[in-house]
Amino acid sequence: METIHRIAFGGGCHWCTEAVYNSLKGIISVEQGFVASEGEESSFSEAVIVRYDPIKISLEDLILIHLYTHKSTSNHSMRKKYRSAIYTFETVDAERCALALQKFQENFKSPLITTVLPFKEFKISDKAFQNYYFKNPYKPFCTTHIAPKLKLLLLKFTDQVDHVKVLNQ
Repeated sequence: METIHRIAFGGGCHWCTEAVYNSLKGIISVEQGFVASEGEESSFSEAVIVRYDPIKISLEDLILIHLYTHKSTSNHSMRKKYRSAIYTFETVDAERCALALQKFQENFKSPLITTVLPFKEFKISDKAFQNYYFKNPYKPFCTTHIAPKLKLLLLKFTDQVDHVKVLNQ
C-alpha cells in the first residue's frame, strides 16, 4: 500500500500556502505553482501540491489547517486567481474532503466557500519563487502575510508543527 498521499490546496497566495504546509510534521514535499481543475474551474489558480504521510498527519488535519490559514469564508474579487479549493487526485479523497468541510463548518460563523475539485493540471512556479518564505523570512510580504499564518499554526495546531523549522526563522 502506498504510504505517501497527495492533495492540492488553493486559497490565497501560494507563497503563504507553501510555507504553511512546509511547516508541518508528516509533510514529504510541497510543490508551489498553479492548479487547474475542469469546467468553470479549468483556469489556473495559485495552489500547492502536498505529499504527506497519513500516519503522521491526517487529511482532515490538513484540511482544517487550510481553512484557518486563508480566507475560506470570503468570496472576494480575486477568487479566480486565488480559488478556495481542495484538489483531489483520488475519488475516495473527494468524498473525505466533502465530509470534512461539512464537519468543519461548525468552526466558522460564515459559510465556507472552499470547494472540492478534481485535480487536472499543474504548472510549477519559477525556481526563484519556490520555498519563498524560508529563503526570505524578513521581506515585507513575508513578515506581513506569511509570518502571522505561521504564528497561528504555532498557537492553534502546535502538535502538527515542525517547531524546529518554524522557530528557526
